[in-house]
Amino acid sequence: MASIANLTVKDDGSLEGNLATLMVTAPIAIVPNGRKAKESEPDYRVISRKNGFELGAGWVKTSQAGAEYISVSLSAPELGQIFCNVANAPGDDPSKKVLIWNPPS
Repeated sequence: MASIANLTVKDDGSLEGNLATLMVTAPIAIVPNGRKAKESEPDYRVISRKNGFELGAGWVKTSQAGAEYISVSLSAPELGQIFCNVANAPGDDPSKKVLIWNPPS
């Protein structure tokens, strides 16, 4: 599992941090989708903090163990389409999260 972003949870429920791969470094925000009108629409939007472009979306899912997490899909010419999950960062700080890349099988 590769961590591709370090994130900080904000008071409004959004997460901010830097997406970093070997070829891309970009400030991002994962923000709650306040305009969600249907169950099929994402719970979160992933936005570039550099230019405001939408890079992806996230859905709240429940693990087999019953824990909630955010499943994220990112898409950009530099990345292609990648899938990730928001997870707790190492340590005991609940305001710190990481974005874990799920490589294709």
